[in-house]
Amino acid sequence: MELYESACPIDARYYGSDESFFKRLKPYVAEEASIRYMARVELALVETLAEWGICPPSVPEEVRRAVGEITAREVYAEEARVGHNIRALANCIKRKVSKEAGTWIHLFATSADVTDTAGALRLKDLTRSVLIPDLIGLHRVLTGLARRHASTVQIGRTHGMFAEPITYGFALALYVSRLGGRIARIHDASGELRGMFSGAVGAHNALSIGVEDPTKFENDLLGRLGLKANETNISSQIAEPEPVADLVYGVVSCFSVMANLADDVRHLHRSEIGEVKEGYGKDQVGSSTMPHKVNPKTFENVKSLWKEFMPRMVTVFMDQISEHQRDLTNSASGRFIYELMTAFAYAVHRLTPALQGLGVNEEAMRENMERSKGEIVAEPLYVMLACQGHPDAYDYSRSLVKRSRAEGRPILDLLRADPTAKPYLKELTSLQRAVLEDAANYVGDAVAGTEATCDHWERVLGAIERELRS
Repeated sequence: MELYESACPIDARYYGSDESFFKRLKPYVAEEASIRYMARVELALVETLAEWGICPPSVPEEVRRAVGEITAREVYAEEARVGHNIRALANCIKRKVSKEAGTWIHLFATSADVTDTAGALRLKDLTRSVLIPDLIGLHRVLTGLARRHASTVQIGRTHGMFAEPITYGFALALYVSRLGGRIARIHDASGELRGMFSGAVGAHNALSIGVEDPTKFENDLLGRLGLKANETNISSQIAEPEPVADLVYGVVSCFSVMANLADDVRHLHRSEIGEVKEGYGKDQVGSSTMPHKVNPKTFENVKSLWKEFMPRMVTVFMDQISEHQRDLTNSASGRFIYELMTAFAYAVHRLTPALQGLGVNEEAMRENMERSKGEIVAEPLYVMLACQGHPDAYDYSRSLVKRSRAEGRPILDLLRADPTAKPYLKELTSLQRAVLEDAANYVGDAVAGTEATCDHWERVLGAIERELRS
């Protein structure tokens, strides 16, 4: 099937159409990867059997060569013949080894021992080899942007309305914190993914007649793969679904943070705000009919992907339910986790360079601040008067706002002309006077908060990076 005959836009438009992204994700999300990871579990089984002296020591090498030759095409062809994917995999391996070695293929195992363990390993490798490094790269770009604009004054907004001044770096630092927290959550969840090798009903029935210590055998096998079992080696026919659900939740909630950041950038990009602008290639077109149009295309794409894949978390929660120790109602739905992971990885892949090329219009930020200065002084004025003992500081400041709007006069002019306010104004400090004269001075600890947030998450994520490299 040609790429553009695919029914899935992930394949045709995103994953398959971007060569560098495709090569990075293919070892983990392609159907070929699914077969390869399950074959790795079958290999780990015979390696453990040989280590325990149960099968001849020559068997693992035969199986290692065989699994290196297995393809998804031949396994799928065999599945079409026998009607079972794991038996098809076992048959394909057996055909490539000696009759003696073939005796030990899939011994003591049930299908879910292979699929669940391979799935956990596959998700762990994908997360630690691609998702977390790429997320840290995105975080590094965001942190650099926040530091660069730590002192760039911007009007803060609540409910879409002018509120009080902050700095643009401070606005970004909130996302530095939120994204950093999600990366740490994904990292922790990836370390809790569990494998299993406990047989048809989870009680090590088959292993119990073949080895003296079934739980040790299970732990040894999983240890070869860099995984661990449930704390007490208990399961049904399938592994406990919560570790996968925890990882997917971490990914989806991180996707939500990215979508929120993208949405904020989209709104600041609006014509009447104009505080940021997405970078464009020289030949990029914004509209099929309006030559002047430029759009925040990448940021819209990130939010659009999030809208499609965020609700799939509900399916993952539903996959926590399996009736009577095992049913197949998660067999199809569970396969789509990798589609979600691919979309998430692609959003990171798109968002990182978009933030690198983001233009910040400091002049527009100053202009919007100037438009808001006449009224936003009302809050610091109210606080200052209250601190000086004014008996009704809030309502007094609010009355000045009303008069200012009605008369078209600045609040400070009205304040200075009011003889009842003079005793309070005489007691103001130089800092307080500076705030009243220029609201750009009313940014609180935005600069320090930005730097502290960036410093903290650089330390935390630096430690995660060092762990992944070790």
